Amino acid sequence: MTDFDFERAIERRGTGCAKWDDAPRLYGSPDVLPLWVADMDFAAPPPVLDALRAQLEHGVYGYPASRHDDVVAALAGWLERRHGWKVPHEWIVFAPGVVPALKNALDAFTDEGDEILIQPPVYHPFFDLGRSEGRILSECPLVERGGRWEIDFDAFEAKAQTAEAFVLCNPHNPVGRAWTRQELITLAEICAGTGTCVLSDEIHADLVYAPAVHTPLAALEVLDPDRIATFVAPSKTFNLAGLNISAAIIPDEAMRRKFTGLFRTRGIPCHNAPGLAAMEAAYARGDAWLDALLVHLRDNSRRLVDFARERWPGVVPNLPEATYLSWLDCRALGRTEAELVKLFTGKGLVGLNRGGMFGEAGRGWMRLNFGTTRAILDEALERVARALESERKV
Repeated sequence: MTDFDFERAIERRGTGCAKWDDAPRLYGSPDVLPLWVADMDFAAPPPVLDALRAQLEHGVYGYPASRHDDVVAALAGWLERRHGWKVPHEWIVFAPGVVPALKNALDAFTDEGDEILIQPPVYHPFFDLGRSEGRILSECPLVERGGRWEIDFDAFEAKAQTAEAFVLCNPHNPVGRAWTRQELITLAEICAGTGTCVLSDEIHADLVYAPAVHTPLAALEVLDPDRIATFVAPSKTFNLAGLNISAAIIPDEAMRRKFTGLFRTRGIPCHNAPGLAAMEAAYARGDAWLDALLVHLRDNSRRLVDFARERWPGVVPNLPEATYLSWLDCRALGRTEAELVKLFTGKGLVGLNRGGMFGEAGRGWMRLNFGTTRAILDEALERVARALESERKV
């Protein structure tokens, strides 16, 4: 395995990045350590940087071509190599990000008054997506049992009876589950029985820790081709969110036409030249970098859990099966959400996401992004420990 440096400190302040430059305004202090938005503090893989440099040095930045067979082939190769899913190239279309793609898909595949089902606590844009353009949001909360979040299949089946579409988070953000093959089969069989269309957000698919594995829902072939669409992107895996590029994998030709046609009528471009170059390089030549990254992230996750066990009384981080996001159980502290924010941010100067932004089921929890250097993580761990200690002394 090639050595990659995930401990190199890269100064991100003053670079126009949301994670660091928005943090003082959001958290009320220039000294806060931002471990909130799902954005890692690492440079992109060398092949991606090389591809972007080559494009920069070319010097001409015109409109991208309508076809990009090399990018499609790179993504298809990645999905087969990493996830065992052989995807026909014609199923793949581009989009300017997973959230815009989900919004476009819901507008294309559902109508005003349709119910859109989600599973909170879940990625917060899902709530707005489920309510947009006159749709009706339907919630089937996950169930927490001993720190592990699971699906209540009986409740889900009841909700799916009237849902036109289900937006699945696979793997799940923020609870860190990589759904098992059997869990996904059961979900798919329920939706097949109710006729519910599934939009599967698989943006965190590559960030899964053994022995867990990622199973693409569509690869199970339980749902009819016109009842499933999958959404992926290099943004989380390779830290490329600012390049605004993603892909939708839509088996049904009529659905693909609706999806791409709606973007076109809205005047929204589905790709951009730097994003395409980065996507091709990442998926074609990014394996070694990702393998090394997963080792670093798993080490950070274990470091967080071990530290909290010793120094964070009343706070229990999960050991996620996927993502670089830890879901912190703070219920034993007996604090309101506002008090938790004050504790972590006001006293600890560590900027986290409050659990309630992921739905009512998330209240009493906080989300921490450990996709950073060990030095930054260690400083954040110490800050929270000191904040908790000061609380005990009051």
